[in-house]
Amino acid sequence: MKKNKTTTHTKKQDKTQTEKKARQIKLGLDVHAQWIVVVRQVDGATPQPAQQYGWGDFLRFATKQLTLAEEVYSCYEAGPFGYGLHRQLEAIGIKNVVIRPMKLDPENRGVKTDRTDALELCAKLDRYVAGNSKALSVIRVPSEEQELARSWSRQREQIQEHRKRWEAQGRSLLLYYGIRGCGQWWRGLQWLNLQKQLSSALTELVRPIQQETLRLFELEIQRTRELSDPDKPRPIGYGALTQEVLTREMQDWQGFRNRRQVGSITGLCPGVSASGNYRREGSVTKRGRRRVRTALIELAWRLTRFQPDYQPVKEFHHRCRASSSKAVRKKAIVALARKIAIDWWRMATGICTAKDLKLRMTQ
Repeated sequence: MKKNKTTTHTKKQDKTQTEKKARQIKLGLDVHAQWIVVVRQVDGATPQPAQQYGWGDFLRFATKQLTLAEEVYSCYEAGPFGYGLHRQLEAIGIKNVVIRPMKLDPENRGVKTDRTDALELCAKLDRYVAGNSKALSVIRVPSEEQELARSWSRQREQIQEHRKRWEAQGRSLLLYYGIRGCGQWWRGLQWLNLQKQLSSALTELVRPIQQETLRLFELEIQRTRELSDPDKPRPIGYGALTQEVLTREMQDWQGFRNRRQVGSITGLCPGVSASGNYRREGSVTKRGRRRVRTALIELAWRLTRFQPDYQPVKEFHHRCRASSSKAVRKKAIVALARKIAIDWWRMATGICTAKDLKLRMTQ
């Protein structure tokens, strides 16, 4: 009689093994209006081939990565899409950074596509996560309130640009017919006097431009009043609008650790070319925030008139008296604008007061 074989194993072996989580996953993102190109790198392995997703599919893909690794990092360049994607990624638990737009073909190979951009971003993100803070130029993301406040002041600037464009178009049209429109030709008595020189046909041609220019001007004035707070104390010459624009563009003065960071974000620091014993200072870097730079230059010219006891203004006049060169005057006003930004940061953070800087205040 055949005996049944007895098995020595008393427990059934589980053939299914739980997959081990990766330590880190890095995602380089090249963002577009219709899709997002993604390059993924798991730990220190070679980056995987690029994949293209629609926005909804990408968010589902990104959420899945959180189940595959202990930490998930991503980065993309700042651009026309704002910070909505950043906030969505942060909300689901991904550590995202938004970086300054940069050249993503460092070797000048002449090949630049969405896939190569995403690959380069992933490679830079890998170095950044490993501890190389210089690998990426990370942008400070504003809060939704700060972003909305900044958009209001920027909209006023856009309205002003549109108004100037329409004004120039009308002036060009008048000049074509031998009539010179000077100044605000579209407004008040100037428009009434100008109409006397125009034929009925030319008046009908110019009138829509005049009306649109006037409408934009009135909207610009309305936005200016909404942004300005005339009752807010400030040094004489600063201007209610300038103060508000700079506050909204700089977002948070407390976020700067030292005066070098303040000067750098204005883009008013001189560029340097140095090698060995050779050293040459060039033009300003123009990095950072363009609107801040413009507002500071305008403010600097005003303070040369209204704040004669302010030490940087005294230095400006001293440099201008020493040389009649226009180049020296331009360099001096740039230096003054940079010092104004640093002193404004000092006042905003409580390091010093306007009285300490000998700035006369509004009543």
